[in-house]
Amino acid sequence: SFPEMFEKKNYELRIAGGAVRDLLSGVTPQDIDFATTATPAEMKEMFTSAGVRLINNKGEKHGTITARLHDQNFEITTLRIDVVTDGRHAQVEFTTDWQKDAERRDLTVNSMFLGLDGTLYDFFNGYEDLKSKKIRFVGKASERIQEDYLRILRYFRFYGRIAEEPGDHEPTTLQAIKENARGLAGISGERIWVELKKILLGNHVNHLVQLMYELDIAQYIGLPLDGNLGEFARVTKNIQNLSPKPMTVLTSLFKGKDDVTNLDLRLKISKEEKNLGLFLVKQRQELTRAGGPEPLRPYQDFLMDSREANTNSKIFELLKYQGEEQLLKEMQEWTVPTFPVSGHDLRKMGVTSGKEIGTALQQLREEWKRSGYHMDKEELLSCLKRS
Repeated sequence: SFPEMFEKKNYELRIAGGAVRDLLSGVTPQDIDFATTATPAEMKEMFTSAGVRLINNKGEKHGTITARLHDQNFEITTLRIDVVTDGRHAQVEFTTDWQKDAERRDLTVNSMFLGLDGTLYDFFNGYEDLKSKKIRFVGKASERIQEDYLRILRYFRFYGRIAEEPGDHEPTTLQAIKENARGLAGISGERIWVELKKILLGNHVNHLVQLMYELDIAQYIGLPLDGNLGEFARVTKNIQNLSPKPMTVLTSLFKGKDDVTNLDLRLKISKEEKNLGLFLVKQRQELTRAGGPEPLRPYQDFLMDSREANTNSKIFELLKYQGEEQLLKEMQEWTVPTFPVSGHDLRKMGVTSGKEIGTALQQLREEWKRSGYHMDKEELLSCLKRS
């Protein structure tokens, strides 16, 4: 096993960062990252001579080696110190001092190491913070933020994941975030969007987005200056247990389609995300439940008339946005009926010209739609005989 390989050479190996936080909170970690005192060169030599396959994924200059063992990838990173940082990326040098490596990590809950024998190495009270659900920067907030401004959004993301109550922040942390908000202007849209999507699906999202406006962050990450915070509060409450897409939550801030376009310019969202945003902005007031016994009809008609792919997933998102939990269930269980009449049926009845067939089919489709898609072939064709 690879821990034994490290042990033989007297290199120390520990589980690092997020995986430790997850293990201590009783969550199964998605990836387990390791940290070690061995340098990348030492690891390469050790693995190669043991016949372990290495995967080259350009992490080496930051000190990360990826080994493939038992059909799993293991990322092992040499302890390091950030020498120069420009607020986006760092130049690193390697160290064998575990505390020095912990010092350059972002939040206390992410700065712990776990020995393979179960010993916890926690230089910044991360375990206490995790137990009391506190999110704090390691050391001085402003210094950590200036090393990488994206950490402002990471602070929000982990707050939404771990904190119990909205509003439980240290004033000095909020001050540091406000003073450094402008630094987010230099961070790539793609990196921001990854964090923002996780914030939108986490807890306390209404509180955290309000805070982004208060702390002057919104404008630097593509959000509208005059975001509709009232609508946002209403929709985030409606949508809580409906597992919406991030874009569905975010669109409630937007007043119109320009807000979607501006978000796309800043964050380079996917085409599908952009189309969903435009659809919701356009339809949220237009396409609503019908009064009477068939509240779903407008949505069904819209779907039946639509010529676009994935319209039904957009309609599901619209129903979530509108907080229509019951209609959403019904719509998800509804199968799109197939129009029962074909040109072939009409030819059998003696309608021969293509143009007439086209007109007749159109008329019957309308008839079928009016019936709530219930009329079968016989009933439809008998309408034709009457006309």
